[in-house]
Amino acid sequence: MNAKDQGTVMKLNETQISKTLTQFRAQVLAEDHPAVAQFCEMFGQHTFFLDNRGLYVLELLEVPGMVAENGEIVSLANWSDADFTKLTTHQPEPTGVVIHLAEVRH
Repeated sequence: MNAKDQGTVMKLNETQISKTLTQFRAQVLAEDHPAVAQFCEMFGQHTFFLDNRGLYVLELLEVPGMVAENGEIVSLANWSDADFTKLTTHQPEPTGVVIHLAEVRH
């Protein structure tokens, strides 16, 4: 199953993006970036992240009946050139990097 087959929209809100970027060193790909339309066609509606290794999305770890408090970074493509201009896609691979999205409660 690939990310597009899941049929869910995984666009993150500003707070989720901010929390992700504080825990995962990457850049968010702007919605108006020319590559976003192609990535959405390939992987579905997501917020995409890039780092020096490749392309990623955050998949929320959902528990039925509860708001997702965590998500996992999933790798979708790796850079295939030293200039970071070409990506080679692969099957979605969980990275083991868990992003904590919930507010800290005291």
